[in-house]
Amino acid sequence: MTIGRVNPARRLEDQGISGFARAYYNLDAPALLQAALARGEGTEGRGGTILVNTGAHTGRSPKDKFIVRSATTESTIWWENNGAMTPAAFGRLHADMLDHVEGRDLFVQDLHAGADPDHRLNVRVVTELAWHGLFIRHLLRRPSEAEVDAFLPGFTILNCPSFRADPARHGCRSETVIAIDFDARLILIGGTAYAGENKKAVFTVLNYLLPERGVMPMHCSANHAAGDPADAAVFFGLSGTGKTTLSADPARVLVGDDEHGWSDRGIFNFEGGCYAKVINLSAEAEPAIFATTTMPGTVIENVVFDPDTREIDFADNSVTDNTRCAYPLDSIANASPTGLAGFPRHVVMLTCDAFGVLPPIARLTAEQAMYHFLSGFTAKVAGTERGVTEPQPTFSTCFGAPFMPRRPEVYGALLAERIARHDSSCWLVNTGWTGGAYGTGQRMPIRATRALLSAALDGTLATAAFRRDPHFGFEVPLAVPGVDTVLLDPRSTWTDPAAYDAAAARLVAMFAANFTRFETRAAQSAPATAIAAE
Repeated sequence: MTIGRVNPARRLEDQGISGFARAYYNLDAPALLQAALARGEGTEGRGGTILVNTGAHTGRSPKDKFIVRSATTESTIWWENNGAMTPAAFGRLHADMLDHVEGRDLFVQDLHAGADPDHRLNVRVVTELAWHGLFIRHLLRRPSEAEVDAFLPGFTILNCPSFRADPARHGCRSETVIAIDFDARLILIGGTAYAGENKKAVFTVLNYLLPERGVMPMHCSANHAAGDPADAAVFFGLSGTGKTTLSADPARVLVGDDEHGWSDRGIFNFEGGCYAKVINLSAEAEPAIFATTTMPGTVIENVVFDPDTREIDFADNSVTDNTRCAYPLDSIANASPTGLAGFPRHVVMLTCDAFGVLPPIARLTAEQAMYHFLSGFTAKVAGTERGVTEPQPTFSTCFGAPFMPRRPEVYGALLAERIARHDSSCWLVNTGWTGGAYGTGQRMPIRATRALLSAALDGTLATAAFRRDPHFGFEVPLAVPGVDTVLLDPRSTWTDPAAYDAAAARLVAMFAANFTRFETRAAQSAPATAIAAE
């Protein structure tokens, strides 16, 4: 049985999917919400939201992600970073998943990935959960009715959380599997109900396809000046560095919070929504995101709530620290209706330095920007994982290694060329610790970070006086209006300057040791790249 709007020449049966009970095509958000609640997939929250639990998986499973190794991908995939699956194993997995969906209801969404029509990818998402359909309808871009009628899938996702993979039969690691076949243009996801796997699988595909078109795919948020899309900025950063929070500046227009492309026409959002972390969320610190948690249709994952009042305790991490909500971009008052902007005048790289060494902001040369982009540094803090008793460095190249199918130098060369061509200013911003490492120092004040970013983006810092950092070689402003001058010199915030010097030397050595992985290839593909640490 077919329910909903679909191109009649592109029903599931035409893709070899048959035997299902009902296929619900392109239901809108209210209908998907109603279906999910009727099927007992979640609890209705305040304001008409849906509160869901993703079970054993409350985050991504990067070790269970595979790419089919074929003649097409053999020489183009960064195999040291991506698991390989044989075409035969993928074929068995596909056949078994098709058998698994027989007799089940399926929810189908035909969506766009990419706001720029010249570079967007048509993605069909087929899932057994209605709330997954709602999630991905928020996160990708919704075609018009006319576009749905003519829709031809460029890639298809088949997502079956109730399916359990067999490692021996399917060539995977566990009962959970995320497998991408670039030849078949097909993504198979099984054994996990974590909805973020859907969007990150699409991001991985775009990260593979777009460089061939000369487009730089970026794990970053983006905004532009009010009334001036040409005055754009991008914010690279790993989870927990403030990428979503800092780009949602009420004085600027939000282009997107996570994934963008940089083409010859400017930047464009891949998505049509946001997937924001809500642990410790408050109306005072993040009013725009907080407001979405009582808006109709918002999907809220793995939070603890009062069963009677449905009041959410955002500080309770007993289920996971990775509590999240998904909502369409138009839930944010100052979001861009087009998802498009000009060439970035500013490239910001965010890091959460738990060692308390890096300054709150630093100006980077193009060479230093490439170094920090390929490094992708942030830090884990004590207590976040068993056995972690002191800050531990995390280097996730390109600020998103799990989603990078090609070698890092491919993306580094693209970014270097664009920074040079458009003369973008580059900044490193530390949202982590100052006055000592985690446990001794204190978190960088968010007001100071916002003031420093505002000064960078509005041009104030361009005329400021700078000093050269003796450890990393980048430039640090001596004074910025509204910011305590002491904060700008991290050494002066430590009670023991010698201890700071030792910590800085140790962090420099960590950077240098990590970068040895890239030195030869980076020099070949992007000659401007150089180690900035001295």
